[in-house]
Amino acid sequence: MNQPLAYVNPQAKIANNVVIEPFVNIEKNVVVEEGTWIGSNVTIMEGARIGKNCRIFPGAVIAAIPQDLKYNSEETIVKIGDNTTVREFATINRGTKANLETVVGNNCLLMAYCHVAHDCIIGDNVILANAATLAGHIRIDDWAIIGGLAAVHQFVQIGAHAIISGGSLVRKDVPPFTKAAREPLSYVGVNSIGLRRRGFTNDQINHIQDIYRYIYLKNLNVSQAVNFIEAEIPASQERDEILSFIALSTRGIMKGYSKFQKSEM
Repeated sequence: MNQPLAYVNPQAKIANNVVIEPFVNIEKNVVVEEGTWIGSNVTIMEGARIGKNCRIFPGAVIAAIPQDLKYNSEETIVKIGDNTTVREFATINRGTKANLETVVGNNCLLMAYCHVAHDCIIGDNVILANAATLAGHIRIDDWAIIGGLAAVHQFVQIGAHAIISGGSLVRKDVPPFTKAAREPLSYVGVNSIGLRRRGFTNDQINHIQDIYRYIYLKNLNVSQAVNFIEAEIPASQERDEILSFIALSTRGIMKGYSKFQKSEM
């Protein structure tokens, strides 16, 4: 890590086998764990906590202060898990007093020009494709994939194994296991390909599809669908995860697609 053309603040805690390329700037109150590679022209600001075996590509900025006018210099952090890749010019902002931290999990891929705003909580194995943009206070659960150029509204929640098409405007919560596309963003099916790749059986996938038929395809409102599912669909981990997600949704879940829908503001 002894790179003479990089600046590493003496108060930063950098593991011995971290590789730091030329023109990197690392401020105080930073921790970088073993095996991580930091490409040239990366800026790691105060409050960053970067795990093991991460790769941070040139131009990325980690732990800049939030772009939130309510931020008042409170001490907050960014936490990045192990084996996560942050590609060129991606930006990850620190938390605010609301949550005190912004979190990116293990084994994530944040492609070039992504932005993760203050107080976001991103689970493990999440992919943000090129230029995906997250506003503040967003939660993304494990294995979700956000397409390139998608923009996600503040406080939105995205469930595990969901996949959102590129260029989407995400204003409502996206339940787990679903595919989301069109404008306004709508349910377009279950992410069956992704689920098979992750070891879900055909019976599990069919079970998930049965649940979403009642939520999106039976002309029921959400409350009616939930009541029916609780009464008629056998309990399972997947069923309970879907119902829990809906119960905890604060912005409401995305709608089913109709060719008569008009764009919402």
